[in-house]
Amino acid sequence: MDIKVSGRKTTVTDALRAHVDEKIGGALKVFDIEPMTADVVLRYEKNPSNPNPAIVEVTVRARGSVIRVAEHGADMYAAIDLAAEKVTRQLRKFKTKVVDNRQQGASASDMVSFKPVEDLADLLIPEEEDNQLVRVKEIELTPMTEEQALVQTDLLGHDFYVFESSTTGLINVVYHRKNGGYGIIKPKLETEGE
Repeated sequence: MDIKVSGRKTTVTDALRAHVDEKIGGALKVFDIEPMTADVVLRYEKNPSNPNPAIVEVTVRARGSVIRVAEHGADMYAAIDLAAEKVTRQLRKFKTKVVDNRQQGASASDMVSFKPVEDLADLLIPEEEDNQLVRVKEIELTPMTEEQALVQTDLLGHDFYVFESSTTGLINVVYHRKNGGYGIIKPKLETEGE
């Protein structure tokens, strides 16, 4: 199992690296899904009014799927512990939804392989610059079912997910509704004779 630990504007000590290997590595070993890699980013938020300035971001890649977790804590060790618990929950979801579906006929190779938006906060811009394009993200679209797109949205923890429908070949968007549940945006197909 490959775990890469890095720090953003902070030094990753041997003790922190050992704690990540123990907690995050332990969570990953329990599920024994191969191949699996994890990228762990440790950083501190520079806001003095924030009681939980330590942030741990974990991105796990397993069988073509991406599982992303971000947790805040009072100190880095607490944040690592919280992130390990959340990774365990997300991997459990992954295993029950994706691996069990595979046993029922859907193959893991049908799942998407893409580069997600790493940090949605990067998309926020100051109000005076809100009419300027400041970032462009490119994604690879792989055909998938609506159910597979819902799984990816849930595993990534995003509010929306863009995918290519395996039935129509058109681009669709699955999104989390504010009042609960999910919605889907599909292009209206023109019928002949209109």
